[in-house]
Amino acid sequence: MKTTPAFLKNYSFSLILLGSILLGSVIGYVFQERARVLKPLGDIFLNLLFTIVVPMVFFSISSAIAGMSDTKRLGRIILWMLLIFVLTGVISSSLMVIGVKIYNPTEGISLNLGADVNPEQPNIPEQIVKTFTVPDFKELLSKKNMLALIVFSVIVGLSAARCGEKARPFVQFLLAGNAVMGKAVSYIMLYAPVGLGAYFAYLVGVFGPELLGSYMRAMKLYYPLAFLYFFIGFSFYAYLAAGRTGVRRFWSNIVPASLTALATGSSIATIPANLQAADRIGTPKDISEVVIPIGATIHMDGSCLAAILKISILFGLCGADFSGVQTVSTAIGLAILCGVVISGVPAGGMLGELLIVTFYGFPIEALPIISMVGTLVDPPATMVNAVGDNVASMMVARILGGKKWLEQF
Repeated sequence: MKTTPAFLKNYSFSLILLGSILLGSVIGYVFQERARVLKPLGDIFLNLLFTIVVPMVFFSISSAIAGMSDTKRLGRIILWMLLIFVLTGVISSSLMVIGVKIYNPTEGISLNLGADVNPEQPNIPEQIVKTFTVPDFKELLSKKNMLALIVFSVIVGLSAARCGEKARPFVQFLLAGNAVMGKAVSYIMLYAPVGLGAYFAYLVGVFGPELLGSYMRAMKLYYPLAFLYFFIGFSFYAYLAAGRTGVRRFWSNIVPASLTALATGSSIATIPANLQAADRIGTPKDISEVVIPIGATIHMDGSCLAAILKISILFGLCGADFSGVQTVSTAIGLAILCGVVISGVPAGGMLGELLIVTFYGFPIEALPIISMVGTLVDPPATMVNAVGDNVASMMVARILGGKKWLEQF
């Protein structure tokens, strides 16, 4: 009796996804704008993921915390998680600083001063309140209020853990709900080849001309650096987390989540596939089910890369010198603020771009320029953002579980 080769056993679904994406890309290239008709097939997949993500985040976080015998562990998880988020943000931002020094991204881009731009100045205190809380329970049932849902899930999980024996039936409910959501995700992912193939046909057909237009020089810089960071940077992080075994397990399981992020442009939509990958890698559930959902809203290495690119473009367009320790360190700090903090605020992408423009005093007409850059780099940026949460959870596991944490799985 023949056995399935190990390569096909580990990568069969990933190869199917790659094949469907390649086919979709060819269709988009051939039919161009007409490929837009396939977008509804991709929207179905995206809607299914968005539908499942709210209950999945609630059950995964609350059950993970409720099942902790030592609630102090949660504090250590969150502390190390935040430190890793900031550290990787600094590394990714520094990589783009080097990139823009070597290759000027502003050539061929011009300011469109005739653009109609009337952004509203944000009320930061009000935005913070809206980010972490909602006035009504029903508003928690929306992906737009993900950080508020996470805060609520943490409170419920801690309360269940503290109530002890009296809360055992409720804890069992949370655990059962988490298992059901996990199974539901596996069913939704069966549709992924169709959904992702259709989405890539749409992306290539509609945005392909823009990538080859006046923004091509900026894309030539961002795309290679993003993929360089994705493959080499994440391999290095996985190696730090668990050596060669960690690298092998990471890459043999992360492809579906990576392609989901690349096609959908949503870290939140990638949470289900990301959690599924973390389980297969062997990351402890109490870590992955805290780090990955939170990371989907506040950990954005790809956005840090993009923020530095946007800042350097504005400096170049306005004839300013993007050099010097103070200028570069300020830009890195602003990139981390945009990628790790503001990303969790509703409409955080636009808010971050507005912050960049107003912080440096650039003309507000510059906003459409960096907004278009943000749109064009969004697919690889989201892939880096989402997959970074997974490898970050591995590094947290290494710190808390010791050098041989992965051998337990």
